[in-house]
Amino acid sequence: MNAPASAPPTHALVLAVPRGALFAETLDLLDRLGYDTRPIRENERRLLFPELGIVTMRPSDVPTYVEHGAADFGITGKDVLIEQSERDVYELLDLGYGRCRMVVAAPAGSDAMGEALRRLGRVRVATKYPRTTRAYFARTGRHVEVVEVKGSVEIAPLCGLVDGIVDLTATGRTLAENGLEIVEEITVSTARLIANPVAHKLKAAAVDEFVARARSVLAGSIARDDRR
Repeated sequence: MNAPASAPPTHALVLAVPRGALFAETLDLLDRLGYDTRPIRENERRLLFPELGIVTMRPSDVPTYVEHGAADFGITGKDVLIEQSERDVYELLDLGYGRCRMVVAAPAGSDAMGEALRRLGRVRVATKYPRTTRAYFARTGRHVEVVEVKGSVEIAPLCGLVDGIVDLTATGRTLAENGLEIVEEITVSTARLIANPVAHKLKAAAVDEFVARARSVLAGSIARDDRR
C-alpha cells in the first residue's frame, strides 16, 4: 500500500523529519505507520509515497519549512518550538518520545551563578537557546548576559567563559562528565507534530487521518509498555 512513488501527486502531504536526536524514533514511528524508511536510514534525504513525501532536515529548520508551506507538517522538539515561538504553526500532537529536560547547570559544588549575581548583578550563561534563556531569567527576576554557542555548551564554564549554561539533558550524564550539576529545571521537551495553518485547513482530512493513525500507534506502544 505504501510503496515509494516516483513523484508526489499534487494532493500528497509533505512531512519534515528532524535529523539528530529525534531521527531514529521518528523513523520508527513512520515504519509502524506503514512507511518503509530504509532509504532515509541509508542517507537519502527525501522519500516519496503516493500520499506522503518525507524530507529530512535539522530540527531547528522544521518550523521554518512548515510555516512557509514548504512542508505541510513536521516533527520537532518542544524546545525548538519554545525558542521559535514567533513561528505561525499549529501544534497538533505530543508524540511523547525524545523526552529531555531543559535545565540550568553550573560547576558542581560551587555557587558560581549566585556569586556572579551578588558581585556583578548579572549572570553570564552559554546556550543554544538565547530567547528561551532570556525569557526564563527575566521571569525569575535576574539579569542575564547570554553567550550564544553552536557547539558543545558544556565546555564553556570549564574555560571560564560563563558562570553556567542552559541546555537539554536526558540523563544528566554528559553534564556530570563535564563537572556540571543541574541547579534549575526550565521545562520538559518531547517530540511534537506541527502543521502549517493553511495546509491544516486545505488538507484537513489527510492531516487529521495521519494524526489519528499516529495517535493510535502511540497508544498501542504505551499499552504494550504497560503490560511489560
